[in-house]
Amino acid sequence: MTGTACSSTSLCAFAGAAQVLARLRTLSTHAPQSLVIEGGTEADRKTAALAWAATLNCTGEPATRPCCQCPACMQIARRVSRDLIVVDKQFFEESDSKKSGMDKIRELLPIWGQPPCGAGSRVTIFSEAQDLNHYITNLLLKTLEEPRPGNVFVLLAPQRERLLQTLVSRSFVLTLPWPEPQAPEPDVAEWLAALLSFWDTGQGWFERTGTKGAADRALALRLLSACQRELTLAVAGNTQHSAAARRLARLGPLGLRRFDLVLASAQEALNQPTVMPALVLDWIATAMIAKG
Repeated sequence: MTGTACSSTSLCAFAGAAQVLARLRTLSTHAPQSLVIEGGTEADRKTAALAWAATLNCTGEPATRPCCQCPACMQIARRVSRDLIVVDKQFFEESDSKKSGMDKIRELLPIWGQPPCGAGSRVTIFSEAQDLNHYITNLLLKTLEEPRPGNVFVLLAPQRERLLQTLVSRSFVLTLPWPEPQAPEPDVAEWLAALLSFWDTGQGWFERTGTKGAADRALALRLLSACQRELTLAVAGNTQHSAAARRLARLGPLGLRRFDLVLASAQEALNQPTVMPALVLDWIATAMIAKG
């Protein structure tokens, strides 16, 4: 794009960048305090969020923002701007390890109560906000209910349905082009079909997971990834080519969110080396069938 070409830390290197940047420029005339960015890949969402921060702080001509050439744009691209806060895994790991995640978020409250350092807006980006615990999301919700002049918040998530609905209702939603999902490998597809069949019949699942060595950690992680793929298709309504996505769509919005929370908990459990993968998979199956 003319006038928006950046270095290796490009602010517009994602699918549909031209349309998204045009939308961001329009939004910037009356910037919402909270913006949800869904769709795309995780990298796309982060790039779009940085582009939004640059758009709000760029000193170039309005029609070409972000110019990616002014000091404000360059500092945001390098994530060194004083008016940019990125709350991600690195944010929590680099802070004092003795403090809880909640304490680290509370430390931002005085900053949000102050005007931005520059002439634009202070932008706080919550990367993969669907993984935030409910204490942090409730604090964020309270923050959005109390306007903070000069402060703008961005929530990144694969789909808006994976966020607390009250957060989404207080935000403008920007949807990036949906990525093309990859079909699961045959062995994982077989496990996924067995899981969905168990929800309908209550049969066959425990014989499968009870077979010694059948469900190792690698397979469990691949099955979780396949479930996330089908969840994405179901939420997006792109179910015409996937029987699994059509089955998930029958859960409805609340059921899909519950399934997302179940998958997130299962992912966290599988990160613990002492947890047996077969037990995690059994919990996924029963957690959904018990409330289905």
